[in-house]
Amino acid sequence: MQFDKPATTNPIDRLNVVGRTVPRVDGELKTTGNARYAYEWHDPQMDYAYGHPVGAAIAKGRIRSIDTEAAKKAPGVLAVVTALDVGEREKGKYNTATVFGGDKIQHYHQAVAVVVARSFEEARAAGALVKVEYAPEDGAYDLEEAMDGAVKPDDSDEPDTAVGDFERAFADAPVTLDAVYRTPDQSHAMMEPHASIAAWKNDDLTIWTSSQMIDWWRSDLATTLGIDKERVHLMSPFIGGGFGGKLFLRADAVLAAFAAKAAGRPVKVALPRPLVANNTTHRPATVQRIRIGAERDGRITAIGHQSWSGDLPGGQPELAVNQTRLLYAGANRKTAMRLATLDLPEGNSMRAPGEAPGMMALEIAIDEMAEKLQMDPVEFRILNDTQVDPEKPERPFSHRNLIGCLRLGAERFGWQKRGAPATRREDGVLVGVGVAAAFRNNLLMPSGARVRLDGDGMITVETDMTDIGTGSYTIIAQTAAEMMGVDIDRVTVRLGDSRFPVSSGSGGQFGGNSSTSGVYAACVKLRAAVAARLGFNTQDVVFDGGQVRSGDRAVPLSQAAGADGLIGEDTMTWGDLDKTHQQSTFGAHFVEVGVDIVTGETRIRRMLAVCASGRILNPLTARSQVIGAMTMGAGAALSEELVVDTRRGFFVNHDLAGYEVPVHADIPHQDVIFMDETDPFSSPMKAKGVGELGLCGVAAAIANAIYNATGVRVRDYPITLDKLIGGLPRVA
Repeated sequence: MQFDKPATTNPIDRLNVVGRTVPRVDGELKTTGNARYAYEWHDPQMDYAYGHPVGAAIAKGRIRSIDTEAAKKAPGVLAVVTALDVGEREKGKYNTATVFGGDKIQHYHQAVAVVVARSFEEARAAGALVKVEYAPEDGAYDLEEAMDGAVKPDDSDEPDTAVGDFERAFADAPVTLDAVYRTPDQSHAMMEPHASIAAWKNDDLTIWTSSQMIDWWRSDLATTLGIDKERVHLMSPFIGGGFGGKLFLRADAVLAAFAAKAAGRPVKVALPRPLVANNTTHRPATVQRIRIGAERDGRITAIGHQSWSGDLPGGQPELAVNQTRLLYAGANRKTAMRLATLDLPEGNSMRAPGEAPGMMALEIAIDEMAEKLQMDPVEFRILNDTQVDPEKPERPFSHRNLIGCLRLGAERFGWQKRGAPATRREDGVLVGVGVAAAFRNNLLMPSGARVRLDGDGMITVETDMTDIGTGSYTIIAQTAAEMMGVDIDRVTVRLGDSRFPVSSGSGGQFGGNSSTSGVYAACVKLRAAVAARLGFNTQDVVFDGGQVRSGDRAVPLSQAAGADGLIGEDTMTWGDLDKTHQQSTFGAHFVEVGVDIVTGETRIRRMLAVCASGRILNPLTARSQVIGAMTMGAGAALSEELVVDTRRGFFVNHDLAGYEVPVHADIPHQDVIFMDETDPFSSPMKAKGVGELGLCGVAAAIANAIYNATGVRVRDYPITLDKLIGGLPRVA
């Protein structure tokens, strides 16, 4: 099915199941420990061995030799496989760096060997006996130093845009801002590490892994191994967090496959936590310059945003200017991205790539501009709202309610009580509030599903969609139940298996909307098959209460299935509605902080997010996504930074002891409001993504709250106490 016209009334609009607060259908499995994650998969008939990876001890260069003799003689060792053993391999489509193979070292902790033993402890001990001799090369590890050599990316989607005459408009503007903001390298820090189990049967590989995108991994794994894709069976039914770090094939899966072949038995490989940050991917650091010019009444006349980021050769820039192209009005506009070559681990997607770090800068700049204009920051944002794409005014937004989010949020949060900076004190604590807009584009991906109806009237949905803790199992079950007119307990959902139809996968905020649309398409096929078997007219048939009705005739759904059952299978593809209407999601974040007047320690006291993101398919799971994103934003604002050793080219704090992430207990009160809306241009579900919208703008709202509390403006994340303490007001 192709979605190429705005959705009209359809069965989803009944909202008997969709749009309701439904507890996670997989919740009991997870809370009782019966959900099997990748490393936990266990078959008593399998004789498992354990693989321990060895990471490169240099950031750039070549391997001269690898001595594995001592490791092979260690107790319990079954095999040792090195990058030299497997030789150079064709790189997967979605990887920038080589995952494993050959003598070239592209980044620190790149996998150079895997040791296989009867137990994990034996494998780890033997891994320390592998001796690698390197030929190091000089590398570039400092973004600030590499900026002068940064270039315009060749294959990036519109690295530069320009509308009007920005330079003249900025020079002529009576009120201007020209400031530079910095965001650091960040780690996904998901709870479940990258882990895989591989088992060979002749030339066929079965692999249990932790993957957000089943088909991408399967294709790239087959490429790396040099085998036919059809020989790879990949499963990932439960994932303990991904945040983009599991979008693309990683070393654990490749090492497990090579190790299992060498050992002649199934092998489990989990990346040790200290290896994850450097061995996998991360959010790249940025340096962003933002210039804004406005009339004295607050109307923006010029807005410019330049961003610098770095990556390995062949990598992509962090798309930090994307939101600036769409969020605020202004006739004269200019954006640019530049990419520096860095020999750090691969920079790639991390939750809300582009907009997350871009909003960290833009939404402080908007607050600074409001202050220069002596305007309320909420009203300044509202004044510069636009209902059309500012770079392409002929293209309206499909649905945009940023103003509604800001006004409702301000009312609910008590924004009117906001005072001047550094004027509110409570028992030695400076208290302040901040606001930021939220923005994330609505992305769509083709997504397929298969829906079965059996003789008992039970519905089974099969799709290779993944659930990374987002609630995919539940919203997919809700969609099938709504379409087929049954209660949700009559639906079974099977996910994360490459034998199932290829779905959108989980990422980019596209998973929920795209995957449920694929299930919608498959259910349309199944409804037609049911109607045909019963001799009903497909145009007036009604599925409700476990029955199929047409006119005065009603038949139980189970009877329609017959002994052999019925199947509907289809893939939702997308037309070009995004070319006529810009599809985006919007919101507003409000934060209150307390800053200790003596130490500069910041504590978040309360947070509110208001989201306008189309139809919310399940308010319970959507709320969980947003409050989790808000917590992640707190980390981005206050603590998260991968510290780079710029001499040796690696992230120093590469574990959860040194890389500090917040938890919900750090924030006493969080609230989420979803605007009541639908977007028929987006999908037949009339929904849009929301999980990444909840992150975009949060860090800036915290930064703005800290400024309101202290009068200290920090443009360099994270906002640690050393950046505040020198500018705090006197205690007395």
